[in-house]
Amino acid sequence: MKAIIVQGEKDNPTLVWGEAAEPVCGPDEVLVDVRAAAVNRADLWQARGHYPPPFGASAILGLEMAGVVREVGAAVAAAPTTFGIGDRVCALLPGGGYAERVAVPAGMLLRLPDDWSFAQGAAVPEVWYTAYINLFDEGALKPSETALIHAGASGVGTAAIQLAVEAGARAFATAGSAEKVAVCQALGATLAVNYKEQAFVAEIMAATGGEGVDVILDPVGGGYLARNISLLRPFGRLVNIANLGGSKGELDMGRVLGRRLRIVGSTLRGRSVAEKIAITRKFEAEVWPKLADGRLQPIIDRIFPIAEAQAAHAYVLENRNIGKVILEVGARG
Repeated sequence: MKAIIVQGEKDNPTLVWGEAAEPVCGPDEVLVDVRAAAVNRADLWQARGHYPPPFGASAILGLEMAGVVREVGAAVAAAPTTFGIGDRVCALLPGGGYAERVAVPAGMLLRLPDDWSFAQGAAVPEVWYTAYINLFDEGALKPSETALIHAGASGVGTAAIQLAVEAGARAFATAGSAEKVAVCQALGATLAVNYKEQAFVAEIMAATGGEGVDVILDPVGGGYLARNISLLRPFGRLVNIANLGGSKGELDMGRVLGRRLRIVGSTLRGRSVAEKIAITRKFEAEVWPKLADGRLQPIIDRIFPIAEAQAAHAYVLENRNIGKVILEVGARG
């Protein structure tokens, strides 16, 4: 089969649509013909040698995909009410999405709504699961509370704003341009701050009457640590999901102790298959119906042919995207 092969130097990788080994379908897995995959920053890091896949996972890039079931393992075929050949599905992956085919544990599949494109399906698992588990499981966000979502116009950010608002919370966001600020507001953010032109701490404090927020979802990391802590109300929760702004920052332990704050580090890719299946089933019950009927929507910026993965990565690296960037592998549908 064909897949994206990473060549060249680590700091300047070249992505080539070339030949790769066929995946093997295990008894509890299905083999899917990939029709669309999505670009995540983890893919950019992996291509540069900074984010290796978990043990036993495919070395091919790609953490989410949508496609058509091609083959089912023996245990899957024997199970009642399961997936069959020809079913349209999407799934979270530990790797392997930038390819013509990928093997996936059957428990990690979601069935695509009939009126959804493969691009829509590929835009959901990684970022929507990340937003969902970190707002509500790790961050324990409740109705009537307030959430600050950094990188609000990113894939995770656009999902998190919608999830927070749907849950009855107030959402605040930061973003890096007037266009991105407008998108955050259109998705329901009470306030969106252009962090390149405004001091987001002052703006959010003013908007909350000096109280601050209950939950912060942050992919920036060390560069925002002190400011994040200053914004949290008593019993507030800071959930860090990446360290795009550095891994080290100054921490005011007096404020952490005095306000009984919680700081949580969270990743999705390294979790066990059992954990990911549990997340998938919970997401399917609580969020998937709202996506299927249009109450919530995956935000797609651009679709690139898979052979143009290099250009797609450059587009994301330059922070040009609002929402998801999709790689089309097969015919659209």
